Amino acid sequence: MSGQQISRRSFLSITAMAGAAMALDWNRIEALASGMGPKEDYPTVVIGAGLGGLCCAAYLAKQGIPVTVLEKHDIPGGYATAFDRAGGKFSFEVSLEGTAIKGGAAGRMLRNLGIMDRLHWAALPDVFRVKVGDREILFPQRDPEAFIREMGKRFPQEATGIRGFIQEVLDICGETYAYGPKSKFLKTLLKPIFPLQYPKMWAVRNKTLANLLDAYVKDPEAREVLSAMWPYYGLPPSKLSGFYYAVATGGYLKNGSYYIKERSQNLSDLLTEAIEREGGKVCCETEAKEILIDQGAVKGVRTVAGDVLPARAVVSNASALTTFQDMLPSNAVSEEYRQKLLSYRPSISCFIVWLGLNRELRGTVPWYATGVRSGQGAEADYRSCVKGEVETCSFGVTLYDTLYKGYSSPGTSTLKIICLSGYEPWRKFEADYRAGNKGAYQTEKDRWTDILIRRTEEHLIPGLRSMIEVKEAGTPLTCWRYTGNTQGAIYGFEQSMDNAFMNRIDNRTPVKGLYLSSAWGNPGGGYGGVLRAGEMTFQQIMEDWG
Repeated sequence: MSGQQISRRSFLSITAMAGAAMALDWNRIEALASGMGPKEDYPTVVIGAGLGGLCCAAYLAKQGIPVTVLEKHDIPGGYATAFDRAGGKFSFEVSLEGTAIKGGAAGRMLRNLGIMDRLHWAALPDVFRVKVGDREILFPQRDPEAFIREMGKRFPQEATGIRGFIQEVLDICGETYAYGPKSKFLKTLLKPIFPLQYPKMWAVRNKTLANLLDAYVKDPEAREVLSAMWPYYGLPPSKLSGFYYAVATGGYLKNGSYYIKERSQNLSDLLTEAIEREGGKVCCETEAKEILIDQGAVKGVRTVAGDVLPARAVVSNASALTTFQDMLPSNAVSEEYRQKLLSYRPSISCFIVWLGLNRELRGTVPWYATGVRSGQGAEADYRSCVKGEVETCSFGVTLYDTLYKGYSSPGTSTLKIICLSGYEPWRKFEADYRAGNKGAYQTEKDRWTDILIRRTEEHLIPGLRSMIEVKEAGTPLTCWRYTGNTQGAIYGFEQSMDNAFMNRIDNRTPVKGLYLSSAWGNPGGGYGGVLRAGEMTFQQIMEDWG
């Protein structure tokens, strides 16, 4: 393809990648609903109570669709959960450090579902703080210009390029949000001139983050800082979709980053309440085993306990690989589709240490979250994470008490240390772990925990070890255990160039009545991504039924 010509395939791809910002057309939804007939004729089962599944179920319940959510864990939320230790003295956040869902498309979704006004938000002091060698640089809240000025001072030879790069990120994000709310008819009408109307989105369609940086910044350290949020997206600059990075990071820079008080569990609980308020059901400790098919269409779900729930639609919030490999008959989809799924890689996983400290650090530690970079560069850093080189890879530390007084019990503090981790370093323990034989696994888990505590002492909090009252850790196998995600993936499928927004797997599947609604589908991982997946899937279901 050359020049400003745009093929139908490219147009559809860009339409899909812009879908993350698209607003629901409620008039159209109501028109579709009015043509469905009795709502009780459309029973729906959602497999998994992660945010994507809960969001989709909440929308369906709001329309009067009888919906049942099956969740194998004893609480809803997937990664958006919390857990207690020491008899409730410490409450640890599983995943959330900061999210931009308060603004933009996700905020609109939460308002649609009657949840937004019931959530309490704590603004982060900074979007992000990165420590590269002796340099510490802040990504300020809702002030891109301040970030540009600060980076220009640190890297004066790259000041012009830095400004150009940040502006490019903001422009791509802005074009996406401007394009999203337009009607389907108008988008089709404007198709021939799309590259002229939305030149930034058009130009980035085939670029990685590294490609995007190449046009503006050459200094390796400046590039390292500008791409410093890559661990939030799970891939280094050479592999990560430039569009994905720009939309997500632009959203953070423009809208700010927030924490959900008291924990992310509050969001999951409110979505659960929204489902149940409209007559839906959320059944925890109920694991789905099999999706039942009849003449190429779903007809129900069988649980591990043997119960069968009839369904006209099944929404999988579970791993797409688990869904198609373990829950469906082998002939449910074509070999071509199966191979396509297998060609996509599960995202990287993580190793987390949660610490309950015996003293208050609020007011004595001046930061909230810090990413400590190894100094070897993002590409080598990513390889270290994949290989499990915990002694040298990047890691992050979050002191939640910095956000607001009362996060922890009086006289205590709550700290989290996290590094990305590939699954291979833990695969050798998988069989024994599943069988309950965890001796060697626990030894390795303790080794990683001690290393990350020591590195945090060296770089950020001297004497940390002497403050520890409660210590807990989670590995990629822990992620698999509680979420069922293949290889403990924390972002679903990777946001690689062959499976990013432009080419991302569709939430509609080849099986009639079966949909994806999770980080494994479209648009992908992150709180905002999976919430949008829930809304997109709801819309697709209504279109198919209406």
